[in-house]
Amino acid sequence: MSEIRFYNRYTGEEEVEVVYGEKFLRWTYETTMGKIGLWLLAKRAIFSHWYGWRMSKPDSAAKIRPFIEKYGLDEGEFLEGIEAYSSFNDFFYRKLQNSARPLVEGEGTIALPADARHLGVPNLGAVEGLFAKGQFFDIQALLGSVSLADNYRRGTAVISRLCPVDYHRFHSPVSGRIVEQRLINGPLYSVSPIALRKSMGYLWENKRVLTVIETSNLGHVCFLAIGATCVGSIFMTAGEGQEIRMGDELGYFAFGGSCVITLFERDRVRLTDDLLEFGPKQREVYARVGDILGYAL
Repeated sequence: MSEIRFYNRYTGEEEVEVVYGEKFLRWTYETTMGKIGLWLLAKRAIFSHWYGWRMSKPDSAAKIRPFIEKYGLDEGEFLEGIEAYSSFNDFFYRKLQNSARPLVEGEGTIALPADARHLGVPNLGAVEGLFAKGQFFDIQALLGSVSLADNYRRGTAVISRLCPVDYHRFHSPVSGRIVEQRLINGPLYSVSPIALRKSMGYLWENKRVLTVIETSNLGHVCFLAIGATCVGSIFMTAGEGQEIRMGDELGYFAFGGSCVITLFERDRVRLTDDLLEFGPKQREVYARVGDILGYAL
């Protein structure tokens, strides 16, 4: 049973991920009976809607304190005290104090969009595989558009995987204008590496919202918010036609693990040294929203 390891930008060490619901995930994606259950129920929206309904009930608020203590969350970061949350879901997509996530500064800098484990891919056309050898990025399927996909086939990607313990609001990595936003429907597979090692296609099969941001120095940046098992709801708080600045909130996820992907056109950005170092090793880098993703070329 292989561990999920990531590099922590703040400690400078590789760490082993404590996976929320690991036994269920491994049974679902690594056993024959689990795969049958996945096909029958777990990937289907009704399961996630049912789970989300449970986490929105008032009695689910009793789960908040044990969750904070088990995963060592810093209550000082929360915008409100836990007594303000009427349910676990209300707590799950909580807002934070502005000071909790400083925004990177400097001309040409690009910010990370979420608290997550980030996998950097400098050139999508030159990888040998993602999460497992022989798995390649189907950019056309991900974007649901042949013409749009042509701009990113050899572009740069950052796949940002959020765990249930993370802050679940996501923010714009760049400044610009939202020129397109659309929902692409699909099932709700897990996006844990346990699942993605079996099929990376879950990223472009799952329900997702595509947002295209027109910028002054980076061309068009594509941002995808991807739903997953127990994440039936993607809430966008910024929409088409809106002018946004780097660090502005784009939206949030309801309960569960989830993923966002940021796509840049070819030769537009240089990723940070840690993303460049660990990406080819298939090792994610843990870093928080607002920290640096890279630099405009």
